[in-house]
Amino acid sequence: MKKNLIIPGVVALLVSVTTIGFFQIWVNEGKKITIQHVDSIPSRNAIYSLDTEGNPIALDFHETAEEVLDGVVHIKSSHVYNGNTSKFEYQTIPDPFKDFFGDRFDQFFGPGFQQNQKREYRNLPKSRVGTGSGVIISDDGYIVTNNHVVAEADDLEVTLHDNRTFKAKVVGTDPSTDLAVLQIKAKSLPTVPLTNSDEVKIGQWVLAVGNPMGLNSTVTAGIVSAKGRNINILKDKYAVENFIQTDAAINPGNSGGALVDFNGGLIGINTAISSPTGVFAGYGFAIPSNIVSKVVEDLIEYGVVQRGVLGVMIRTIDGNFAKEKELNINSGVYVDSLLENSAAGKAGIKVGDIIQTVNGLEVSSSPELQGMIARYRPGEEITMKINREGSEKSIVVTLTNREGNLEKINKESREIVKVLGIELEDVNDQLCKKLEIEGGVKVKELYPGKVRKYTQMKEGFIITAIDGKKVKSKEKVLDILDKKEGGVMLEGIYEDIPGEYFYAFGM
Repeated sequence: MKKNLIIPGVVALLVSVTTIGFFQIWVNEGKKITIQHVDSIPSRNAIYSLDTEGNPIALDFHETAEEVLDGVVHIKSSHVYNGNTSKFEYQTIPDPFKDFFGDRFDQFFGPGFQQNQKREYRNLPKSRVGTGSGVIISDDGYIVTNNHVVAEADDLEVTLHDNRTFKAKVVGTDPSTDLAVLQIKAKSLPTVPLTNSDEVKIGQWVLAVGNPMGLNSTVTAGIVSAKGRNINILKDKYAVENFIQTDAAINPGNSGGALVDFNGGLIGINTAISSPTGVFAGYGFAIPSNIVSKVVEDLIEYGVVQRGVLGVMIRTIDGNFAKEKELNINSGVYVDSLLENSAAGKAGIKVGDIIQTVNGLEVSSSPELQGMIARYRPGEEITMKINREGSEKSIVVTLTNREGNLEKINKESREIVKVLGIELEDVNDQLCKKLEIEGGVKVKELYPGKVRKYTQMKEGFIITAIDGKKVKSKEKVLDILDKKEGGVMLEGIYEDIPGEYFYAFGM
């Protein structure tokens, strides 16, 4: 463990004396008052630390802060929404589409629905404005921030440290890690370099840089309090939580900002706090830079994250669990079950195996394993050391995607998916027979996009027709929507909700 070097107190005292000037003035009744004036701060370089090569360096944050501040931006997110919460939750349709559907309007919605619509949409639009932070990661305008900072935004404004302001577009988002990439039209921007978060040590000094509570360009200092934290804050089905915990003060507005080491390298993106009051209470959490790096690369290259999947249900081993399962070790990750067609199962992993390392890196908890796997794409190989009934084995696993194959998601076929914010899958013959439909396409997941913004659609909706034309495959739906202009009507059903439902929005 590295130890701080402290200049002996005697030397510090001598330095202090040399920098203090004594001034004497006379006041009433002949009393003499001595005023001490300090010309410099003698203790500034009194505390030292060691760099990675063992050389002593002064513990002073101002140079690091100056380097990083230029690369951290302020983000203003504006969202216009309609406050209507009518009983026609599933069947409301905006006024502009009534003319588009013409005579078919009554066919879809029934007589008298238009009169109801006039009452439902007389509320004026409302606006919601949020703020956050972001980190410039390339000099041509790419910025990484949190997904929750930009989710559902209609307008994004980025202000640099030098007060220049730009409009930003969303390049891509990943709700499962709460990351997003923005881009502004600018060149030769200052950047914050990413560093290897695996090398971060508990107890090392870090700085949090961002824009908390309207206080732009704020820097706070602390240490890394813990690693591999899971605080169950992300609600995505495939959430990856492997946070770096810090006691550097983080508050609302810091989201998306930088957590940097003593050399100004980005070790994490500040994301959350644990607090009973909603403001800093001693615990802040950041997404490790190794996860950030992979997600950013995928969003820029593919528009969507290419996520490798191990296909196991896992549990962190502690003393009580080891006793319950009669295990002879107290750390690692226990394989509780295998998913169907899983990459782990194909490689020979069995229920009861204990995963100890991934590509040579020690694994001590489920969040750590999730964070490590999240760095890889389908088709990539990892080497895992496991303990099976007391014997150690090395197993090579080829990761798959969620469907169990090696294919990466094609960027071109996802452009319209990104705009709409939907993930689709074909409905199998068995479900079609049960629902008495000829075919359909299920909305597997909803992300920020046109569908969630303009409709009340829920996950699980099965699209059976578009503009009155039946659809039976995901490829057909994407092909129609990709070429569509103007208004579009999605018609379909839910597996567990009676009735037909219609959702309309503009392309």
